[in-house]
Amino acid sequence: MITSQGLIQLGFKTEDFVLRDDGSGVYIEEWLSSSVRPTTADIEAAHTVWQAAHDAAEYARKRKAEYPSVDELVVALWEGVVEERMASVTKLEIKRQAVKAKHPK
Repeated sequence: MITSQGLIQLGFKTEDFVLRDDGSGVYIEEWLSSSVRPTTADIEAAHTVWQAAHDAAEYARKRKAEYPSVDELVVALWEGVVEERMASVTKLEIKRQAVKAKHPK
């Protein structure tokens, strides 16, 4: 199957191609790149590589969604470093470690 992820994995940009699916499968409607158009097999192989990397990084996407916000981090660091109140830093680190345990690598 032709996918934009496969084409991007091969080094093309979204402005290099126009994909279309008219109900019988995705195909390249327009090839706008000056580079040679890759074969369907090349695109499928690149998509497989992209999919493996995407799946392997699922834990990172889940962690990011649950980690403390940058605002929480800034406040905790300020309180810990400037105000010498480490309770906020400790609380934030406990939350961060819980997220890491919930979504291991």
